[in-house]
Amino acid sequence: MRKILILGAGNAQIDLIEYCKENGYIVYGCSYTNTDKGIPLLDYFEQINITDIEKVKEYAENIQADLIYSVGSDIAMPTVSRVCELLHLPHFVSYNTALTCNTKDNMRKTLGETFEGNVPYIVIRQKEDLEKINFFPVIMKPVDSQGQRGVYQAGSLQELIDNYDKSIIHSRKKQLIIEKYLDGREISVNAFFEKGNMRFSIVSDRISFSEYPGGIIKKHLLPSGLCKDICERACALARRTASRLSISNGPAYFQMKVVEGIPYLIEAAPRLDGCHMWKFIKYYCGVDLLKASVNLLESAPSSAMNPVYRKGNFALEFICQKPGTPMREWNTDEIDYRRDYYDTGEEVRRLNGYMEKCGYMIYQEK
Repeated sequence: MRKILILGAGNAQIDLIEYCKENGYIVYGCSYTNTDKGIPLLDYFEQINITDIEKVKEYAENIQADLIYSVGSDIAMPTVSRVCELLHLPHFVSYNTALTCNTKDNMRKTLGETFEGNVPYIVIRQKEDLEKINFFPVIMKPVDSQGQRGVYQAGSLQELIDNYDKSIIHSRKKQLIIEKYLDGREISVNAFFEKGNMRFSIVSDRISFSEYPGGIIKKHLLPSGLCKDICERACALARRTASRLSISNGPAYFQMKVVEGIPYLIEAAPRLDGCHMWKFIKYYCGVDLLKASVNLLESAPSSAMNPVYRKGNFALEFICQKPGTPMREWNTDEIDYRRDYYDTGEEVRRLNGYMEKCGYMIYQEK
């Protein structure tokens, strides 16, 4: 039987764990904590920090892993790529590409100032550097965080100073990136590449909580309400971004904002997203990006990507609560799919600190 090592065992990884179990793999996993929800689903587990390349490599060698992969995690992808390079295992992107996408300042720099769709930015290495900023409003982000941790919007220098300490604490490099704030419609592009060709792409509307900073996700909508021309522009931006960042194989996720009909890049990641969009996309049009990813790693015949779209409007909505509150019972009648991250009464963990994901559901809007 083939062996796969999955980095991380949280809610985002459960999809991959279940898929691999259902398809006959022996599933190994590692995480910095031993409390992840996916651990009981694994065949074998070892408590290892997934950013520790040497320890992950040693574990992969010991178990004689055939595949190493992860979904929905920015911090996992550099380790996945580097360990696969060292052990000559199949992988989608180079360590350099994974690391570039994982650090927001490197991604902006690699795209370049003249890249159509890039956003003006400044990298901050100490609080005094904030005085160099001469454009407002802005978004302040740790260069190497994920999940909207430490992200703040600011309309003045004083607001940046007030939030600096709360933001920098989430950066391992102790650096921030200040980007020009774009007041526009949020969208996502989920895509799949093979040998440099974009074999599939789909645009979804991204609805976030307006009352909290950082674009904390509330729901995704399919199909997008944007016109065909803007959707095509968004997919073209995704294609050009992938080319510039050397993403030529596997899944990729792009977060964008549309301002006056022009899409601008917010984030790019060489992975399946962390919002279970692969399941939503499969539900909406039949294209299975998770299956396609594993197949491509195995050099198996390419999965068919001939979408057949449902008629109507559909949503993937997150069940959200404030951190520190007990998970309550939710009435989710008339939905097609639901998964909870917590048991009823279990305390919701603090991640972004505002409104935490407690589960999600997929349904047709009325």
